[in-house]
Amino acid sequence: MESKETNLRIEVSVDYHGQRADKVLSALCDLSRSRLQSLIKEGAVLLNDKILKSASFKVSEGDVFLLHIPEPIKAEPSPENIPLDIVYEDEDMLVVNKQVGLVVHPGAGNWSGTMVNALLYHCGSSLSGIGGVIRPGIVHRLDKDTSGLILVAKNDSAHQALSAQLADRSLSRVYHALITGVPMPFKGVVDRPIGRHRHSRLKMSVVSAAPRDARTHYKVIQSFGEACSLVECRLETGRTHQIRVHMEALKHPLVGDHLYGPQPTLLKSKLKKEKYDEEIIEEILNFPRQALHARELKCVHPRTEKQLSFIVQMPDDFSNLLKLL
Repeated sequence: MESKETNLRIEVSVDYHGQRADKVLSALCDLSRSRLQSLIKEGAVLLNDKILKSASFKVSEGDVFLLHIPEPIKAEPSPENIPLDIVYEDEDMLVVNKQVGLVVHPGAGNWSGTMVNALLYHCGSSLSGIGGVIRPGIVHRLDKDTSGLILVAKNDSAHQALSAQLADRSLSRVYHALITGVPMPFKGVVDRPIGRHRHSRLKMSVVSAAPRDARTHYKVIQSFGEACSLVECRLETGRTHQIRVHMEALKHPLVGDHLYGPQPTLLKSKLKKEKYDEEIIEEILNFPRQALHARELKCVHPRTEKQLSFIVQMPDDFSNLLKLL
């Protein structure tokens, strides 16, 4: 069966003279910048009747775009009846309190059992397609073993508006993390660009060949001697593994983080120094995931423009870990 496509004609006005093609298009049509960049790579965008080769090409007043937008194909993931803790829902968006261990979207090794599968079951066809077939509705993501609040768009216009808030940093996200040691000063900003680790594709790093700006505001909420601290982290940017990488860069990695976390001998010696019982030390050392929880989320509703604010308490495993300390 042939797929239908939409042809969209856009003329560049004087207001956009000299700007990047993808930036102009994202301002003038209801598609995300990443989606437009994909269409450009696929040769689906013409500029003055010639295939546009580069998303960064500077356009001129009077230039004419022609976009060939293919009909969205059915999402590859299948609906699955997986329970979701839905904090808020209306016709435009959902806020979900993601449980530990739930992968957000399908990928290598996790083609089913994801939050996307659960959303397809819960929402049917009412999810935004801007994120692509593997990530319908997903505005931002959380790591598999990070708990807490995540935002989902039900339609393309909501997705566009929420993604814009993510891009201009007006969407507020606050996390709680248990870290090794006590950072000095107790409150500060980690301003270290993050990119792919030079030697491990699984990791990100502040030492990278192609870093992107990244800023995390942190403050200590409670310290447990010199062994550990509960910190609040506010994201100014949203890079992959940002809090985990930034805390590691401060030499205070997250407890339980098997990718960036502390050497067990180091954490054990700190806990011993604070006179914790051996049984408690072993329980803390065996905590099976990074101690990170997305506690608070604030955004402007994409339709009503009302300020929304959500807070969820940390899951039992995290709160029990704090009780041990």
